[in-house]
Amino acid sequence: MRGILHTLNGIVLLLVPLIGHGGAQKYEPLSASVQATLHRAIADQAVPVLAFDDAQEARAWLEAMSSRLARKIPDRVARDEFLLTVHYEAKRAGLDPQLVLGLIQVESAFRKYAVSSAGARGFMQVMPFWAKLIGTTEHNLFHLRTNLRYGCTILRHYLDIESGNLFRALGRYNGSLGKADYPNLVLHAWQGTWRYTPPPTGIRTAH
Repeated sequence: MRGILHTLNGIVLLLVPLIGHGGAQKYEPLSASVQATLHRAIADQAVPVLAFDDAQEARAWLEAMSSRLARKIPDRVARDEFLLTVHYEAKRAGLDPQLVLGLIQVESAFRKYAVSSAGARGFMQVMPFWAKLIGTTEHNLFHLRTNLRYGCTILRHYLDIESGNLFRALGRYNGSLGKADYPNLVLHAWQGTWRYTPPPTGIRTAH
């Protein structure tokens, strides 16, 4: 059964295009208070080993996500580190980790060193101006945790200024506000490839 499910997950990944659609967040002047808030949000902090309620929850989520990502990040240790960091940074920013995985799938196709034609960098395709605006020019946007910290903080910022409208926030993130293609791709990946239903308490499922 495990082998069949692994194969099916691989087929799902093949059905959803994994070419990058990295865009370009547009520079917009920020008020001093917003700039300070975003600066605090990306301040460096150590990532805990687990960002789950308990170890069983962490194992169930990792098993479910890991099998779907194996073709893109074959090394299990690197894959687990990536997934745990995605989960932590997404939760830290008040985002659904599966939404962030869908965004990364569309933005960079899980390529750590992806660079868009506009210069956006890394897994979440962060534009370099953000480091100058809310961080420091010493921040390496190809570094796993740095890239995810910036990307999740930026998406949270766009959600806030769009009063929770995810469609418009995604458009802002990609620099394509008002166009449906990009938000629809992310939503499709989120609700399709990365959909996740936690197992009932006390039950551990195989994936």
